[in-house]
Amino acid sequence: MAAFAAAAGAGILTTPRFLPTSSQRGSFVLPQRHFPISTPQLSDLRRSYSLLVRASSSEETSSSVQVEEVFSDLKEKWDAVENKSTVILYGGGALVALWLSTVVIGAVNSVPLLPKIMELVGLGYTGWFVYRYLLFKSSRKELASDIEALKKKIAGTAE
Repeated sequence: MAAFAAAAGAGILTTPRFLPTSSQRGSFVLPQRHFPISTPQLSDLRRSYSLLVRASSSEETSSSVQVEEVFSDLKEKWDAVENKSTVILYGGGALVALWLSTVVIGAVNSVPLLPKIMELVGLGYTGWFVYRYLLFKSSRKELASDIEALKKKIAGTAE
């Protein structure tokens, strides 16, 4: 044990040597092996710790300011809402819909071949979309005009 402690203190790990008992005098004895352990220098540890402290302190102040700004903006917007019960009802409905969709996706994902078929369908549709709208300049212009028309329709400025 003392040899192990001395070797570990020197940065070398040794396996214990198996010594034969009195009845096994002619037996094979395993040789002692040395495994180097990389020990970081104290100066490296101090330097990395000081960098860690500096980085966390500067990030902490900027992130805490951003978090406070976000909370103050949310509070102002919540105070400006007239019908809070409707917002809560819509938010709850959105959470239930999200939960339900994860359940459905988990059920579809458990069917053996269906996820791979869905991946193939998605890849096929992506290929068709790229060919139809992104490959040629005239089709890109068509896509841009379709997007603008949809924006106007959603905003309610369509004629």
